[in-house]
Amino acid sequence: MRLYTAGFTDFEEIRQKGLIYVDKTDLVYKLTVESKFVFLSRPRRFGKSLLCSTLKYYFQGRKDLFEGLSIIDLEKNWNKHPVLHFDMSGCKHKSDENVIKALNLQLEDYEALYGRNEEESTPGLRLKGVIRRAHKMTGLKTVVIIDEYDAPLLDVLNKPERLASMREILQEFYQTLKICDADEQFVFITGITKFSQLSIFSTINNLDNISMETPYSAICGFTKAELLNYFETDIQELANTSHISFNETFEKLKLQYDGYHFGKESEDIYNPYSIVKSFRSKEIGSYWFSSGTPTFLFEAMKRFHTNILELGDLEVPSSQFDVPTEAMTSALPLLYQSGYLTIKSYDMDSDLYKLGFPNAEVKVGFMENFLSTMMEVKEDPNGFAKRFYVCLKRRDIDGAMKAMQAFFASIPYLEFGQKELEDIAKYEAFYQMLTYVVFSTINCRTFTEVKAALGRTDMVVFLSDTIYVIELKTRGTARDALDCINSRDYAIPYQADGRKVVKIGIAFSKETRTVAEWTTEAINN
Repeated sequence: MRLYTAGFTDFEEIRQKGLIYVDKTDLVYKLTVESKFVFLSRPRRFGKSLLCSTLKYYFQGRKDLFEGLSIIDLEKNWNKHPVLHFDMSGCKHKSDENVIKALNLQLEDYEALYGRNEEESTPGLRLKGVIRRAHKMTGLKTVVIIDEYDAPLLDVLNKPERLASMREILQEFYQTLKICDADEQFVFITGITKFSQLSIFSTINNLDNISMETPYSAICGFTKAELLNYFETDIQELANTSHISFNETFEKLKLQYDGYHFGKESEDIYNPYSIVKSFRSKEIGSYWFSSGTPTFLFEAMKRFHTNILELGDLEVPSSQFDVPTEAMTSALPLLYQSGYLTIKSYDMDSDLYKLGFPNAEVKVGFMENFLSTMMEVKEDPNGFAKRFYVCLKRRDIDGAMKAMQAFFASIPYLEFGQKELEDIAKYEAFYQMLTYVVFSTINCRTFTEVKAALGRTDMVVFLSDTIYVIELKTRGTARDALDCINSRDYAIPYQADGRKVVKIGIAFSKETRTVAEWTTEAINN
């Protein structure tokens, strides 16, 4: 029987139950030997908590749990250090007062082991006391592990009046880690985002951020080699269930869950949560998004007026990755750190990273959540997407346009008001954005403002057997839009592709805020 780790984050439980564990202990050993104060940023559901748990049992000297793993041949001493493990996810959705109480409750467990001085009145002072007493009592330096350090901060990220006070509470707690340097063996901090060291970690000026270091790019998540080594049987079972070949199944897994890169020369990383869930359920689905939608991200996108059209192909300098979360002027750092965008390539000469959606699961899920959260769409985006996709595959343009027409009509006035929407609706960019989102919900390769010899094509959409060249008009008719495609030769670059090329002119109505009419013309290759 194959026993999977989806939902399990405790290393001891995984090993004792015989669940499948992808061995990362060689990297655990390397990390603990090379560094002392470590910070790692990874998206949610990417194995950070399991890594924290693995470190905890390693430093507790639990050699029995590591039998058969690579670290057994590396570690010789197995010293039993005192380990303080804090899970900050329990501090979410709490007032300042209750965050302090939550910290104190976690500290009480360690004070029961190592004692408490009643004069230690704050979480930071209590932590300092525990670290030093644990070292003195055991004769071995203390290890401190803080998982999801930024959970309480993300909760109030878009509430400036609360962010400052929450930052002060956590600063008082975290700065203890530097003060107690002489009593600590190792400090490990994980999170999704990177708040500035100045405001959060204060005096920890030697914090080693390994988030984008190539040697640690695969410390969370699965590589292709790990997938084939640990899950070959599961891929074959999934193939049998789906009635397709092993190679076809592997390619589907790659398209759906692969594509993360956490550095300039990072290996391809698969989403571990979605991979395990797909093997357990015997179905390739969208599991990462169903496990939670980060409201803080979409709130930040609203605040910074994020242009959805830019997200598919961005070029950014390396400095963008070092912008502190609380000082950001765009949602880009959050989109990358939280896993919605990833590194596609890096150009050394220009020091530019190209960012994009990592895979189909993220792209489609993001667009569907964008429609329901940002656009407040009432109709089920997933249900619409299926109807729309079926029509496109059949080249039933009338059916697809009627579905789009009804869908756009379901979009209410945006939260920033009726007048603003009426102004926006005069511009093709608004409808171009909505049309781009619609095609993205069915995971079509969609490009906007595509350069051609005589201008820019509004949109080009690639399906397996069809290429759609699309022009949009808010001032004019669908025929005007199609004439624009023809007069400027927008479709010519695709005639030698081998796929059928279909030109679509679409006119939108400012009054009804949806598709008014359309006309099409096909090129027989």
